[in-house]
Amino acid sequence: MERLYAELQQVVRGQVRRAEPMWRHTSWRIGGPADIFVEPAAVTDVVSTMQLAAARGVPVTVIGAGTNLLVRDGGIRGVVLKIGSGLAGLEISGLRLTCGAGLKLGRLAHAAGTAGISGLEFACGIPGSVGGAVVMNAGANGGQISQVVEWVRVFQPGEGIKTLPAGELGFAYRYSILQHSGAVVLEVGLLGRADDSEAIRRRMQQNLAGRQTRQPLQWPNAGSVFKNPPGGSAGQLIEAAGLKGYTIGGAQISSRHANFIINLGQARAADVLALIELARTTVKRKFAIELECEVRILGEA
Repeated sequence: MERLYAELQQVVRGQVRRAEPMWRHTSWRIGGPADIFVEPAAVTDVVSTMQLAAARGVPVTVIGAGTNLLVRDGGIRGVVLKIGSGLAGLEISGLRLTCGAGLKLGRLAHAAGTAGISGLEFACGIPGSVGGAVVMNAGANGGQISQVVEWVRVFQPGEGIKTLPAGELGFAYRYSILQHSGAVVLEVGLLGRADDSEAIRRRMQQNLAGRQTRQPLQWPNAGSVFKNPPGGSAGQLIEAAGLKGYTIGGAQISSRHANFIINLGQARAADVLALIELARTTVKRKFAIELECEVRILGEA
């Protein structure tokens, strides 16, 4: 590990750190240390990190903005590669947008709206990055990123950099094949629709107001914890199970929205995991419905 750390420091222009606390990089503000943490300044840093780690037999965990992520208290072994501000460029040509995977989704939505490009209004309040949104097919307010994605540029271990059309990404509800392919998203191409920028702005304001009313945004959280079951609502099921406001340690099932687990200030990953398990088992026992976690869980206990 020390040899890899030294090699990465030599070739990576971005940040390379040892024992980086992952709570600094998750919206839950929870998580133990990463052995080696890399935040690339350019695509070449991504390629170098992936290739050097592979040569040394060290696993790489790729993250984005950390808004849909729970890192266990023991942290993450190997390398954590954070796709962030170093890959956050944006170009607009007509109704097409080309952006780096590290670009914040909200910034993309507002830039599109200012340019009179509709199709991303749903994303204006989602705090994650574009790459993460594509990997999980993020959505809200009746829209999802798959509706506007044209292509994705990725680094595929063993194959190098390649471009995948949207039709090859296997998009489904909160899913794409990128979740299991091992590919690192570098850049995304999107196509919107022409509309009046003021009308787009009004729709985004409505979406933001709805989020502020329904969601516990004043507390660290990771958005919806569970996927909605077919024809149902995970939050309504958890509330009907009597768990709204239930607290373990420093974590709580939100009293505002039961599909949110909030960090009251000193929560550990173990507290959140205990609430996740409680919600799952209680909903299954009472309603015979198996809730599926939407949050990505990484690391060691």
